[in-house]
Amino acid sequence: MSYTAFCGLHRAGTGSADELLEILKGRSQGEFLVFDDSTGAQIDLPMGSRSAEAAEREAEIRAEEGRGRGRPRLGVVAREVTLLPRHWDWLNAQPGGASVALRRLVDEARKSSGDRDRVRAAQEGAYRFMSAIAGNLPGFEEAARALFAYDRRRFTHCVAGWPEDVRDYAVRLAFSDREPAQD
Repeated sequence: MSYTAFCGLHRAGTGSADELLEILKGRSQGEFLVFDDSTGAQIDLPMGSRSAEAAEREAEIRAEEGRGRGRPRLGVVAREVTLLPRHWDWLNAQPGGASVALRRLVDEARKSSGDRDRVRAAQEGAYRFMSAIAGNLPGFEEAARALFAYDRRRFTHCVAGWPEDVRDYAVRLAFSDREPAQD
């Protein structure tokens, strides 16, 4: 996992949670904002004595210990789905039953809409970042419109006057579905 920290409108650093903790050592939590490079979501770093990676490992161990006897969970999550009777009839008539048919349908939909999903995720990530750090900058609203229109030329024009670190990170998040992240 990679994160980027901003102090005001300037990038303080990019790296793992532990690397950022080292960079931000001695600063209070309110002096900076940290963003997940893959989602654009703002996160809180644990500023205590334990490292972020150690906290993640402890959470994984607790999850493993909570498992009881029997078949492993394999990541299967039971949830309620509301369908009309004709939908249930069709699903139950499929080879393997309703669960297998639903999983197959979801996998096919994910394959066919993969590009759209990547574009949407990039747009949402960029917008989360922009809203948190650039909401008061000139051209924000026009940049948001260009972002959701997937107009890279207009977007880069709208953010051209923004501070370099904010501009570059917003462009990278917005169009990360097209090209690999570069730092």
